[in-house]
Amino acid sequence: MSIREEIERREKEMLAAYATLAVNSSGREREEEADPIRSCFMLDRDRVVHSKSFRRLKHKTQVFIAPPGDHYRSRLTHTLEVNQIAKTIGAGLNLNIDLIEAIAMAHDLGHTPFAHAGEQILNSLLDTGFRHNENSIRVLTRVEQHRMGRGLNLSWEVLDGVFYHSGYDTSDKMAATLEGQVIRLSDKIAYVQHDIDDSIRAGLLSREDLPKEYLDVLGNTHSKRIATLVNDTIVHTRRLINEKSEITVKPSPEIDQALKGLRRYMFDFIYNGPVCQAERSRAGFIIEHLFGYFKKNPRKMTPVYLEIAEEEGLERAVADYIAGMSDEYCISSFLDIYVPRSLVPEAKKAWVKD
Repeated sequence: MSIREEIERREKEMLAAYATLAVNSSGREREEEADPIRSCFMLDRDRVVHSKSFRRLKHKTQVFIAPPGDHYRSRLTHTLEVNQIAKTIGAGLNLNIDLIEAIAMAHDLGHTPFAHAGEQILNSLLDTGFRHNENSIRVLTRVEQHRMGRGLNLSWEVLDGVFYHSGYDTSDKMAATLEGQVIRLSDKIAYVQHDIDDSIRAGLLSREDLPKEYLDVLGNTHSKRIATLVNDTIVHTRRLINEKSEITVKPSPEIDQALKGLRRYMFDFIYNGPVCQAERSRAGFIIEHLFGYFKKNPRKMTPVYLEIAEEEGLERAVADYIAGMSDEYCISSFLDIYVPRSLVPEAKKAWVKD
């Protein structure tokens, strides 16, 4: 028996009946020989963490574009916070932590530079529209390159969880696995709470500004609110499952409404507020001009995007190229292309003998 088979056997013996077992995975688009050590979900997680797209998350905006100081969240730190919250919920429900971690690490790989500002402008520029959850699937299945071909060739359950991580209060469609449902909720728990924290740090909010009716339910501090949401989700979901009334990951109605209320508050006063709108306008200007430039000069893109242009059209390739950029690279590309600078080579230093 291989080490992987030992791990798969332990999953069968220890995980809940409603957990997703690696041995029961629906598989990959391209069949592969099984790893001798890692289960399919462990392998998926490792492929994501070692990808270029994952590394670029450290320089992609979460909410505020290039804020001063080292303590604001980036898209990478958001991903790590989602992972931590989701694994705690998963442990409390006895779910497959490897699958949870694989989805968590991959769920935001499709985000553009400048966060939702970039997403909105690309959505307006593409006839087919642009949504970051769908683009995360594109990154994982087409844009990233693996030794066995295009994409990372991840398991179906991981891709399903990534695709359905959005739309918490706008869609009834959810991931097929409870692990995927954990990510959907953990994403909202993480960003609502840490965006409040960052907004207070930026001086755009004070604790006194937050709606008291929601704080009375969730708690008055960052850590207390997260603890309330995590603990309540575990207890309420276990109750639903034990009563055989529903197998769905969700908090109790009162807690759920408080979370959604805080989320609406953040949209009204921060995400759609004057500071983010001003940043969004500037970011949109940069992305729109880069989009036009690379449409006229496609050979300035790297070979994989030229290949996409031949197969799926130039606009799709340009969108893929820009979406993969970090904030810093996007800005530096704009400066290199559009900001005048001297092209005269530096004069060689003349050396004169004494």
